[in-house]
Amino acid sequence: MGILALRSDERVANVELTDEAIVVSLQDGRTISAPLIWFPKLVNATADQRNRWEICSGGYGLHWEELDEDLSTEGLLRGAPAPRDRDIGLGNSV
Repeated sequence: MGILALRSDERVANVELTDEAIVVSLQDGRTISAPLIWFPKLVNATADQRNRWEICSGGYGLHWEELDEDLSTEGLLRGAPAPRDRDIGLGNSV
């Protein structure tokens, strides 16, 4: 009895951004969705700024030049929100 092993491919295929979520489609057909509130730079950006993303890191990341924001498919798959100021020891916590 053989086992069919499908290969995963965590590279970005497409990105959709709404006022509430980021939805990343991967090359292997999976979809990752995360609340936009996890990413303060994105949630505070205009829709136009959010939509100016580019694929980076060999296909495993997203970059917003104007917002100085980077996300990885690895972090999204782990469910890792962006660090808050208090988490990295900068500024005042809200």
